[in-house]
Amino acid sequence: MLRFLVMMVLSLVAGSTENAWAIAVGDSVPEFSVKTQDGAVVNRASISGKPVLFYFYPKDETPGCTKQACSLRDEFAEFKKLGAVVYGVSRQDAESHQAFRAKHKLPFDLLVDADGSLADKLGVEKMPIVGFHKRQSVWVTPAGKVFRIHRDVDPATHTATALADLKEMLKSETK
Repeated sequence: MLRFLVMMVLSLVAGSTENAWAIAVGDSVPEFSVKTQDGAVVNRASISGKPVLFYFYPKDETPGCTKQACSLRDEFAEFKKLGAVVYGVSRQDAESHQAFRAKHKLPFDLLVDADGSLADKLGVEKMPIVGFHKRQSVWVTPAGKVFRIHRDVDPATHTATALADLKEMLKSETK
């Protein structure tokens, strides 16, 4: 009951009662199924055994979203070297994601979350009125547990933060 009340107060302060931090660090990732820009299915079973970054962003081809995606692209080799998978997630359709990915030469998949179901399951909030995903990210461990959640992501610093999180996760996994 106390957790529910705290979540409600926090959600009111944040301006949204939707998704009031529905998932927490240490929780198992719930079952989900979404498609990439090319129609491949990504689900809980397919991410098992590797660290996964789900970075949620509002919309393809907007300045902040492009900056964030290109920054992740520029450091993608480091993520890959450390065994991580990166997925960008927004509500745009496959065609929009294909164009965005091709234009900016993004080496990672973009997930189509048109109905917001993945965002809902991972506790990612939506922007009031327009319904786009807020810029938030969720790291999942190889064991399928939430390692880190970032509720307020800055596109200029997100990649450095994500890499630091990944290194911390890998270090904690070896202890």
